[in-house]
Amino acid sequence: MLPADPTPYADINQLLELLLSGMQKILGAKLIGLYLYGSLVIGDFDPNISDIDLVAALSSDIDDKEFGALQKMHDDFAKKFIEWDGRIEVCYISVAALHAVRSSTSQIANISPGEPFHRRESSREWLTDWYVVREKGIPLFGPSPKSIIEPISKDEFIQSVKANAKEWREWINDMHNRKSQAYAILTMCRALYTFKHGEQVSKKQAAVWAEQVFPEWSKLIQNALLWREDWQNEQVAHAETFPDTLEFVHFAISQFKKEAIRKAQELVNTYLPEERSLSDELIAERRMED
Repeated sequence: MLPADPTPYADINQLLELLLSGMQKILGAKLIGLYLYGSLVIGDFDPNISDIDLVAALSSDIDDKEFGALQKMHDDFAKKFIEWDGRIEVCYISVAALHAVRSSTSQIANISPGEPFHRRESSREWLTDWYVVREKGIPLFGPSPKSIIEPISKDEFIQSVKANAKEWREWINDMHNRKSQAYAILTMCRALYTFKHGEQVSKKQAAVWAEQVFPEWSKLIQNALLWREDWQNEQVAHAETFPDTLEFVHFAISQFKKEAIRKAQELVNTYLPEERSLSDELIAERRMED
C-alpha cells in the first residue's frame, strides 16, 4: 500500500501502486524499499513526456527466476499502458550495494527509456542519482532512503555531476536524432546549474536559467525544449541541428573549468585577503615599471 497521495496525479499514483504490488508479489520480503525520484519529486513533471524514476532496494541480488518474472511484469505493464512504454525507469539494487555506492560498483538489474530490462554493473556516474534519491527521494514503501544509502557529500555530488558532464564529449557522438540532441542540451544545462548553485533542479528550470546566463545559446535551448515535447515526430532533419548541439556540448564542458577558476578565486579573496591585496599591488607596480 502506497502512502497517501505520493504525487499530485491520481493516475500516476495508481500506476505506482500497480508497480509496487507487482514487485511485492514477485520479490516478497526481499523488497526492502521502493523510492520515487526524478521530475515527480524535483518538479516540472509533464505527463506527456516525463519518465517515472524508481529505485527498488533489495535484501540481496535478484536471481534468474525473479529476473524473468520482473521482466514479464514490465513487459505486461508496457503493453497495458502503452503511453508509458519506454518511460519507466527502475533500478533494482541490493541494500549492501547502496551502503557502499561511494566506494564500489555492484550488480544491478535495470529498465530505462531506450533499454529493455537487463543486468549490468553499476558505475560511479550513478553517484549523482544516489545523492538525489537519498536527499529527496519519496519512500513509496520501506524506510527512509537516508537509512539505506550511505552519506554522499554535496561536494562529491557536484564533482560527480562535473565528471559525468565531461563524458558527454564522447557520448554526444552517438546522439544524432532530435530527441537525443534535446536530452543532451538540457542535461548540460542542468549540469551547469548544479555546478554553479550546488543543487539539482528540473531540466526545464535549468534551461530557463541557462537561457539568461548564456543568451547566445538561448535559441538552441528553446528549441531543445520544443524538441523534447515533440519527441515522437520523426519528420525532422536530425542532421541539420546536430552541429549546433555538438558545439553547445563542448561549450558547456568548457564552462566547468571557468567556473572552477572563479570559485577558486573567490576562496582566495575570502580567506587570503591580505595576500590577494599584496598580489594586486605587485601586479600594479610591475605594470607601472613596464
